[in-house]
Amino acid sequence: MSSRVAVVTGGNKGIGLAIVRALCKQFEGDVYLTARDVDRGQAAVESLASEGLKASFHQLDINDLNSITAAAAFFKEKHGGVDVLVNNAGIAFGMADTTPFAVQAEVTLKTNFFATRDMLTHFLPLIKAGGRVVNMSSFVGSQTLKQCRPELQQRFRSDDITEDELVGLMQRFVDEAKRGEHKKGGWPDTAYGVSKTGLTTLSIILARRLSKERPNDGILLNACCPGWVQTDMGGKRAEKSPEEGAVTPVYLALLPPGATEPHGKFVSDKEVQPW
Repeated sequence: MSSRVAVVTGGNKGIGLAIVRALCKQFEGDVYLTARDVDRGQAAVESLASEGLKASFHQLDINDLNSITAAAAFFKEKHGGVDVLVNNAGIAFGMADTTPFAVQAEVTLKTNFFATRDMLTHFLPLIKAGGRVVNMSSFVGSQTLKQCRPELQQRFRSDDITEDELVGLMQRFVDEAKRGEHKKGGWPDTAYGVSKTGLTTLSIILARRLSKERPNDGILLNACCPGWVQTDMGGKRAEKSPEEGAVTPVYLALLPPGATEPHGKFVSDKEVQPW
């Protein structure tokens, strides 16, 4: 077994690839670039190799539960667990996309919330003492939270919201969007925003659970916003390069041994943001 292992989902392009590149330079251990498409993932690893950087590839499609469980079994067997997990994989429909909102809601929540939750369900038990977990959320999530009905805001921000309650709220949004009733239900018109509100809230819930169930393991779990980044998702007009977008997630992934914070926070530009 090698010493330490870092795993990045959706690592073959954009911010994910920039995170992998930075970890190859700064993380002491094995860095795994994961992607759902084997050819694209291996091509990304080869491009890093041409820069003199060593990353390993492992196929991982977060929308496929069998793929998640197979990857979890691989990392447990080969490395005894994972030290750093960056949940970067995600999707967004473009502003001009004409896909019906009901479909956008279901597809966006499926990847950005439900599939990322599946990742955390299967990988959190593998996170070693001193481990770091980074969930890629967005400032759009906190903006969306402010646009929700007050009682929804109160639940998302409450200290006693459970994972089951959160899952129920996310499913309720999808169901109401399918019926064209999400606005009546107190939700704004952004599937991407709601998915990221859910992911940040999930991060807070899971951090609380880690503190309670593994208080001596020193694991830090946070959600972060990379900023508006020039990627397929962010578009060419965005203000940050992928490398600049990678700064905050890499900072959280490499919080030094013994650090106790941030934990269960939403972080942007390396600063804890209000939620």
